[in-house]
Amino acid sequence: MSRQRPRRPRAAPTLPLLTIPFRHLRHPRPPYDWLDPDALERIHQASLHILENVGIEFLDDEALDIWQRAGAKVDRATRRVWPDRGLIMQALSSAPSSFRWRARNPAHDVVVGGDGVAFGPCGGMVYVTDLDRGRRMGRMDDYEKLLKLSQSCHALHFAAWEQVTAQDVAVHARHLHRVRAGLTLTDKVVMEGAHGRVITADTLAMMGLVYGSLDGDPVTGDVINVNSPLRYDGRMLGGLISYARAGQATFITPFILAGAMSPATPAAALAQGNAEVLAGAALTQLVRPGAPVLYGGFTTNIDLRNGSPAFGTPEGAWAALVGGQLARRYGLPYRGNGRLTTSKAADAQAAYESLWSLWPAVLAHTNLIMHAAGWLDGGLTFSFEKYVIDLENVAMFHHFLSGFSIDDDTLGLAAIAEIGSNGHHLGTAHTQARYRTAFFPASLADRLPHDTWALAGSEDAATRANRLWKEMLAQYERPPLDPAVAEALDAYVARRERELVGAKLYE
Repeated sequence: MSRQRPRRPRAAPTLPLLTIPFRHLRHPRPPYDWLDPDALERIHQASLHILENVGIEFLDDEALDIWQRAGAKVDRATRRVWPDRGLIMQALSSAPSSFRWRARNPAHDVVVGGDGVAFGPCGGMVYVTDLDRGRRMGRMDDYEKLLKLSQSCHALHFAAWEQVTAQDVAVHARHLHRVRAGLTLTDKVVMEGAHGRVITADTLAMMGLVYGSLDGDPVTGDVINVNSPLRYDGRMLGGLISYARAGQATFITPFILAGAMSPATPAAALAQGNAEVLAGAALTQLVRPGAPVLYGGFTTNIDLRNGSPAFGTPEGAWAALVGGQLARRYGLPYRGNGRLTTSKAADAQAAYESLWSLWPAVLAHTNLIMHAAGWLDGGLTFSFEKYVIDLENVAMFHHFLSGFSIDDDTLGLAAIAEIGSNGHHLGTAHTQARYRTAFFPASLADRLPHDTWALAGSEDAATRANRLWKEMLAQYERPPLDPAVAEALDAYVARRERELVGAKLYE
């Protein structure tokens, strides 16, 4: 048997984005509450009124059975449920306020809830774009590149979501290839679509091959989108019930565009969305008390002049802040969004709209900030260049949330006395000791004088980002995985890919 040559150690990465340590972030300050207690209570009471008097449709027979057994008023003909406030609040009392989400590498586990904040990549995009090839349908190769980038940069706590749909893989097999890629190319937490009962069953089976028993901390989970207004469809309910029953994480998330999916006022949008979250979160607890569930926020407005979604708006910021207040009122971890924009390019509009999404999410003490890197074009397109621009911003929040210390050493009184008003501090021992660590180390930002910048090619942020994502890919290292586990995953994918031809995935 031939012997393997010893692996030559790779040079340590020099790009600051690749040197960020993986760590749990904590908010050092109280959350920013937008509403006073009386106004928040009015939202809560309005939501209970909606549940008890308008009701919500649940387009799944098992879900209707669960509600009926719990004592809710159910109309089978219209598939509408009217849960009373006592039932809702009693069910929510068993939901955990925080939980540990296991990664394949235990060092990359994520605690969701409390004062913690974790960042995840974009998900659900149809197209990808970069400066080299332009906008195009997503392919499996694109998805794998995005997994590698998310694995490599610890500004993101999550690596595997459906950052882009692999259009070159048959629909019935996409989830199989997606989960396998997430479990082999990354060792961070894996999210996978809670779409019906077949996809979730396959996901749980594949997770079992890697983790063994799933009867403990969750190892996967995903968004349960409400089909606003006031409807849960069968696809989402199949996923909700399957994941909750298995003790996996669900993010109950209405997608409300005020003016279309709800009345146009922020108050009405928040009241309706809150009612939708309460109903879905309560259902997870009726399925399995103690199942991890997040209060999901995704409320913004439409542009009433053309009917298009609008992201990065003041209205969206209000919703993000109040959503955090409501999540804390019910003792649930909060899922929100960062870096949202309707811009079609990684330009100034993309930058300012994205910050109008990310800052409110952080101020609201959002525990899981999804869509934190790469979002473009109202969520239709994943941009490699914006991904790097967004990572730089998320990395800055890692630095910002760490705070700074005030003590005798950091006050630097001796250095101030040494220089006085005659000179500068570049050469002092105090500055030299902090030469490499004093300030946030930017990877993307250009701070050269104008003439030097011009001589270097006059690159803008998108051009520099194009170069950086390629450098990051070149430095990617595949995390180790037991060969027997990898073989078991391959065999499962091959078998199920044959079996699922022509199957109805979402029943």
